[in-house]
Amino acid sequence: MRKSLYIAVFTSGLTSLAAEMAASRLLGNYFGTSNLVWASIIGLILIYLTIGYFIGGKWADRSPKIETFFSILAWAAVTLAVVPIVSRPLLRIAAEAFDTLVLGNLIGSFIVVMILFIIPITLLGTASPFAIRHAIHDSRNAGTISGQIYAISTLGSFLGTFIPGIILIPLIGTYLTFIVLASFLLLVALILLTIHSGWLKAFKLSWMILIIILLAVFGTRGTDKLSEGLIYEKDSAYNYIQVLENEGFHFLRLNDGQGVHSIYHPEYDNYQGPWEQVLVAPFFNTAPVNPEDINSMAIVGLAAGTTARQAALVYPNIQIDGYEIDPKIVDVGYQYFGMDIPNLNVFVQDGRWGLSTSPNQYDIISVDAYRPPYIPWHLTTREFFQDVYDHLEPDGVMVINVGRSANDRRLIDALGSTILDVFPTIHVMDLPYSFNSIIFATVQPTEQSNFIENVQLIQANPDLNPLLIQTMIITMQNFHEPPTKSVVFTDDKAPIEWLTNSMIIDFFFEGDLEDLK
Repeated sequence: MRKSLYIAVFTSGLTSLAAEMAASRLLGNYFGTSNLVWASIIGLILIYLTIGYFIGGKWADRSPKIETFFSILAWAAVTLAVVPIVSRPLLRIAAEAFDTLVLGNLIGSFIVVMILFIIPITLLGTASPFAIRHAIHDSRNAGTISGQIYAISTLGSFLGTFIPGIILIPLIGTYLTFIVLASFLLLVALILLTIHSGWLKAFKLSWMILIIILLAVFGTRGTDKLSEGLIYEKDSAYNYIQVLENEGFHFLRLNDGQGVHSIYHPEYDNYQGPWEQVLVAPFFNTAPVNPEDINSMAIVGLAAGTTARQAALVYPNIQIDGYEIDPKIVDVGYQYFGMDIPNLNVFVQDGRWGLSTSPNQYDIISVDAYRPPYIPWHLTTREFFQDVYDHLEPDGVMVINVGRSANDRRLIDALGSTILDVFPTIHVMDLPYSFNSIIFATVQPTEQSNFIENVQLIQANPDLNPLLIQTMIITMQNFHEPPTKSVVFTDDKAPIEWLTNSMIIDFFFEGDLEDLK
């Protein structure tokens, strides 16, 4: 009996944490992966488990039957399998709400989907009280047995933390991950029910197997989002990835779909976006700057390689190191975005770690690993920018793409102040028709007049790539005043999400329907 109880609590612990991790991906694909989303998921799951502990204790005392315990686990399994299928239309509403910034629909969809987890997670929470009730026959061993049960349940939770993100979601996707978890839990529950209560008791619940099979076959068909022009969709270990096609252009969108991370068209090179701005970075140095002397670039946040392809066109001698943490995005880059560039070296690893361990020095370092509208905090700190500075050539330049709203430049001010704690000079330009600002930080003290002089010299050279000339003119025409002095972010304290959350709330209530990128 006790071995069966241990198996049951191990399985319930594994399933509850695995469901929590899968829930973060289910919701993150539509609402983003900010700390606010994570905190909401973790907090509500813990509340549901708390309710389960409370109910489970009373239930076990009123119905101290082993078949009740295993039947509860079976019901938890089938209700867990239903969650992603029922939530799918709600999440599609959320995706449309995010695109059009309809705040009520967005919040409503999140709340309703989280409510769907109440039944399965609460039922899973009853497992430990039931197991303790059946395992203790001598009060003198109550502490030992309770400790064993909680330890085994926690060990299951430990494994459940890794299984979805590392194995199941990249292999079969988020929706089928829920089906697999539910199937495993149901199988264990029915086997234990057969062993201890007979096959007839288990047979009465065998219809649940058919329900899960039907959900697996019919409930997960089709695409997760109803995005126009969708030609590719994939869950990776890090992202929900979409490739959209429109009039021959390919667009890479990730997770909640806010912002285009890469763009490609075989007949066009200039996409009027933030990617081109990286090309002008060297020209903030003293004139003249010769494009043939630009030999090296690092891109932290390669995505599908838009900036790398453009740099290869403009700088004939350049070698590019691109850091991208998601191997599936790299695959998409080769398949849909023409990323087969001979002078591009792709490193599939975290950008900060990859750059810090690189033996190379660069003329340009581009930092664009942000997930609009959120920024990984470890790419915003003084220590990170010091690492960038140390990997630049004596006349090197760092380029960062930063989001803002129409009337709120607090994020630019904070990042600008942090960068100026390391670099002697920064320059800011606002990208037209967008909520993107580009920050250029130079190793040498520089002035805007250096850039303007280089523009005049470049315009006089008709042999240079038009993409470079056009981009330099746009940059010169859209310079902005230097950022206001603000807080300096460090590895110890970088409250980037407080700032970004405040910007988003203000942005929504302003009623502006532009995309914050």
